Amino acid sequence: MSTRTPWWIRVPVLFFLIFGLMEYFIDSGDKPAIIEYPITQFFMLMVLMILIAIEVILASIENIMFQTLSEEGKERYLAAKSKKYEWKWAQGIMKRLTRSRSIEREGEIVLDHNYDGIRELDNVLPPWWVYLFYGTIIFAAVYLVRFHIAGDYDQKLEYEQEVAAAKIAIEEYKKTAKDLVDVNTVEFLSEAADLSAGEKIFQANCVACHMADGGGGIGPNLTDEYWILGGGIKNVFNTISEGGRDGKGMVAWKQTLKPVEMAQVASYVLTLGGTTPANPKEPQGDIWVDPDAPATQPTETEPETPAMEQVSDSTEVAMN
Repeated sequence: MSTRTPWWIRVPVLFFLIFGLMEYFIDSGDKPAIIEYPITQFFMLMVLMILIAIEVILASIENIMFQTLSEEGKERYLAAKSKKYEWKWAQGIMKRLTRSRSIEREGEIVLDHNYDGIRELDNVLPPWWVYLFYGTIIFAAVYLVRFHIAGDYDQKLEYEQEVAAAKIAIEEYKKTAKDLVDVNTVEFLSEAADLSAGEKIFQANCVACHMADGGGGIGPNLTDEYWILGGGIKNVFNTISEGGRDGKGMVAWKQTLKPVEMAQVASYVLTLGGTTPANPKEPQGDIWVDPDAPATQPTETEPETPAMEQVSDSTEVAMN
């Protein structure tokens, strides 16, 4: 049984092919299936043993069949097995691309002159090089007409288009990559799923100091309009991330919570504003006004009549 591929190539290739198919079809989340499901390790071990067993069986069958051959058949079989496979089609392509002469025919193209015994061959230029050279000429002509005669886009316009496309791609990526959020890009998360996740984080980490309803205990009241380090989503996110005041206040949670988790709990904290806790703590800090909030327009009222005009009017009535 003659095979072109040795067993030490066939077995690893088939093994990793089956391994790749297993990882592709088994949904194991972020972890590889062979780690998430230990049973797959036993499966791959069985696959490896079966592949080795198949190779051993094939080698045994080959040996038995070889022993049944005649001496002449054995010689032909060994000669066929030792014969190397030749990539004739690849050799033909290489010959057409290079047009090189074989060593036996180099005498046909040897030049008369030599340098210190070194003689030169009059080889033709390789066709691949000639075709590539012609291709560069065609490319240069098209480029000249398109950009210098027809006046197509220039490098500056192309750069601006690429930058605009990159910004759009970044914004689209940020919509799904919430872990990239920081104090400068954080926004209030109004979706029910985010607020529910923020509530769970608050109940697990924050109730010891702020109480379950946000009324305050060791920490300040989160339901009133007074803030020690500023209100709003950015200030609350920064306080959760970096911690409270030096020497007192809460610890920094940036080493424990992910950016998206801090954004969720900060958004939930803001929803506590205006609620009525059971035992609210006295206000601490200052009333915080959002500097980005639109300014309120004064209402238009009818102008009051100045007092001097009223006096003069009454005087005129008295004189009349």
